[in-house]
Amino acid sequence: MSILNYITWNVDPEIFSIGPLSIRWYGLLFALAFVFGQRILTKVYVAEGRTEGDVDVITLYMIIGTVVGARLGHTLFYNPGYYLSNPIEILKIWEGGLASHGATIGILIALWLFSRRQQFDYMWVLDRIVIVVALGGALIRLGNLMNSEIFGHPTNVPWAFKFVRNMEYSQVPRHPTQLYESLMVFGLFLLLYWLWKKYKSALPRGLLFGLFVTLLFSFRFLVEFLKEDQEAFEAEMVLNMGQILSIPLVIAGLIILLRVWLKPVPAMPGGRPVSSKAPKTKV
Repeated sequence: MSILNYITWNVDPEIFSIGPLSIRWYGLLFALAFVFGQRILTKVYVAEGRTEGDVDVITLYMIIGTVVGARLGHTLFYNPGYYLSNPIEILKIWEGGLASHGATIGILIALWLFSRRQQFDYMWVLDRIVIVVALGGALIRLGNLMNSEIFGHPTNVPWAFKFVRNMEYSQVPRHPTQLYESLMVFGLFLLLYWLWKKYKSALPRGLLFGLFVTLLFSFRFLVEFLKEDQEAFEAEMVLNMGQILSIPLVIAGLIILLRVWLKPVPAMPGGRPVSSKAPKTKV
């Protein structure tokens, strides 16, 4: 006989409020993703001969790339008709609507700009940044759990959650897919950080990034089978939008890993490009 039938989840998304100012779990966890990420990335960069100043600059690029990419990803992937007809609504981030696939694209573009302007090897930057992106992803999915959103289909497993604050879907226990993703991505963070700590610059160029993209989006593709659709139009699709967007990223990751396996290239010490010019410090 099972000890649990289900877990009643009734957490208030708001931690506290002072007048019009409201502090919410999602916002706090989103901010902590950057705070913890900056600390870990500083340790990585300093260990490989870079400076804390480099981390300050890349953090700014990361924040802009993540927020802009995630917001545009949501508006263009999930409801383009509405947002293109009402472009001012795109700016209303506080009303919700961020897409992880959009954040991935935004981060890739932002880091390409960073690498070009600061004279870093792009793949070296990607190999290190995915360590902290994995940790950030785990925290953000916990934020989704606190918001009682992005959950799964009804289930009778004993660890199912009944999201009583979501009135439309509160009748039956459901898969806590936010928790599944958070635990998986945290495990990915531990794997990537362990590999870096053990081998550092001895790691082949592209290995960490290839592992991150392949494992993360393969899991994302699979867990989507357990999730409720985020938009009504997905009900008519064989694969939902999250799965469709994950496929090219998995393919890209596998191609990178295949290249690493067939012809491993040593990482560039400190991420310095072949030109060996002194890095500039500009934003």
